[in-house]
Amino acid sequence: MSDPTEANAEPTEPTAAGGAGERHVRVVLVDDHRMFRTGVQAEIGRTDETGVEVVGEAADVDQAVTVIAATRPEVVLLDVHLPGGGGVEVLRRCAALMADAEQPVRFLALSVSDAAEDVIGVIRGGARGYVTKTITGTDLVNSVFRVQEGDAVFSPRLAGFVLDAFASTDAPPVDEDLDRLTQREREVLRLIARGYAYKEIAKQLFISVKTVESHVSAVLRKLQLSNRHELTRWATARRLV
Repeated sequence: MSDPTEANAEPTEPTAAGGAGERHVRVVLVDDHRMFRTGVQAEIGRTDETGVEVVGEAADVDQAVTVIAATRPEVVLLDVHLPGGGGVEVLRRCAALMADAEQPVRFLALSVSDAAEDVIGVIRGGARGYVTKTITGTDLVNSVFRVQEGDAVFSPRLAGFVLDAFASTDAPPVDEDLDRLTQREREVLRLIARGYAYKEIAKQLFISVKTVESHVSAVLRKLQLSNRHELTRWATARRLV
């Protein structure tokens, strides 16, 4: 697959299903980690075997909106944390495409995060489901086709978040402190609260240790906390861990 900014800028007409039988779905991959996109493409993008045709890729919000509008896929595999505003911003800017009655673009979140706030955020933004990156290739293909057909799909343990969140008709209160943090800062916050060392966080998020330190400093400053122990208590009290 070529550079995401250049990938399949022109719409691709649907093709006949090959060895996958009658099933065929056109998919765009949105994730800021190129190696991950390459892995997903290799795992599910063998169209003759899976019926999945990857028609475009994107690494940030602006690229995602451009590629999705150009290719009009049936399903978008969407990471939650992206440069430019995150998956929620992609959903907001693609609202008209989701609402298209004749050719709806449907979104399936695919993220390393299993935090309730991330799950609820993208579902409220319009995504049809949420699965974590621990999913197998076979299950991911099946999830994509289910979303294409209009089903809601969730990793088993995440379904509870959604049921709990939507069981009440009352909207959750706005957390102004949390809203001051960027998506990446929230991600670092959650890992710090779970006891990860800076080096471990850097490896998991594909960033440098120095960048992790910068994010932690920003989080402490914005939340007016002094150390990671206070930060952990703060996150635990909000059920972010």
